[in-house]
Amino acid sequence: MNDWLITNAHMVNEGRRFEGDLRIRNGRIERIDGQISAQPNERVFDAAGRWLLPGMIDDQVHFREPGLEHKANIETESRACVAGGITSFMEMPNTKPPAVNREALEAKYERGRVSSRVNYAFYLGATNDNLADIQKLDPKAAPGIKVFMGASTGNMLVDNPATLDAIFRDAPTPIITHCEDTPMINANEARARDRWGDDIPAEQHPLIRSREACIKSTQLAISLARKHGTRLHVLHISTADELALFEPGPVSGKRITAETCVHFLHFSAKDYARLGHRIKCNPAIKDESDRIAITNALAEYRIDVLATDHAPHLTEEKANPYTSAPSGLPLVQYALQVALERVFDGELALERLVEAVTHAPATLFNVRERGYLREGYFADLVIIDPDKPHTVVASEVLSRCAWTPFEGETFRSSITATFVNGQLAWNDGQLDDSVRGMRLEFAR
Repeated sequence: MNDWLITNAHMVNEGRRFEGDLRIRNGRIERIDGQISAQPNERVFDAAGRWLLPGMIDDQVHFREPGLEHKANIETESRACVAGGITSFMEMPNTKPPAVNREALEAKYERGRVSSRVNYAFYLGATNDNLADIQKLDPKAAPGIKVFMGASTGNMLVDNPATLDAIFRDAPTPIITHCEDTPMINANEARARDRWGDDIPAEQHPLIRSREACIKSTQLAISLARKHGTRLHVLHISTADELALFEPGPVSGKRITAETCVHFLHFSAKDYARLGHRIKCNPAIKDESDRIAITNALAEYRIDVLATDHAPHLTEEKANPYTSAPSGLPLVQYALQVALERVFDGELALERLVEAVTHAPATLFNVRERGYLREGYFADLVIIDPDKPHTVVASEVLSRCAWTPFEGETFRSSITATFVNGQLAWNDGQLDDSVRGMRLEFAR
């Protein structure tokens, strides 16, 4: 039985905070009201004044399946999503083989159907030679087309100018981009190798994957989008310098939008001394001034979406010298708690955070009937206790890599419960492994 009545909740939705009850019937939100009487045989979950939010929709994750399952897979990482209040994810195409055609894309959807504990979708990846696959893509089959305009894990770099122009011209879905200028990065790394060899200090990472490389590539993506009227979403903004390229305002009124990630709100360059390659990621975590500017841009709707770029690697891989230590860090299990620290510090309103992690991605990608507390919508929900601190320990990490850059940190909130399609998938630290997610649908 998956019918629930959640009572005494402090709901946060569409810019409002209000007290009330919420009924779940057949996996969907049937009713939201100030007070609802329980019906016979209906299970009651007393929220006891805790925050009830729509579950997070993470528009950028790397779950490593197929081909890289020694690092992670859909099962392990979706379990970590449940524990972190993430109820839907959109996964990147740089697996082995990469999802660059319809057959590979649908094969990943089948893997998700079997093993994902939360709702799932998969991007089609662009390459220098798959324009025909992009042109034939059913707009309802994927959230978007991922274009690596900078080389990263998997090296799906698209650097042919004519191909890039055609992709922006013909894309039937939003284009999402990783924007870094690879020739500039390669030149920076060559200079660093001349000085340090392979063992480049981790502190050099934001100088090698430089702000100039981000700016140049983001400017190119925006120029192509404006030329063709493309729906463009630029991922993981990491510099203050890029912010002026985007306009503030509601996501529904934009053709060009921006995303940042929780680690860019939390870490800065000073943390390389403590964490080294554990926070090595592409693009790089940069200065404290960038962290502050990005947080402010998120607050003022200049940055539209907050996601994770969850990208796990094994600890032994991260222990390699700089030139062979992979970029990326595991984030989904603690993403909401990390973001809520900015709320507790007064840097971000709770209502704005909910918009950035749920409403905005749902609107941007035309996700059908999710991302809001609305009657008739799927009951993807998270209940957060803002008065229960949580100290992170390695033994609780559910990602296959079994580590987190947040180990030892104490967050001021805890994830009490997560509902996926009306099913109580996480409750007071306990995971229900029988729960399965659904394929996301796109209203296009």
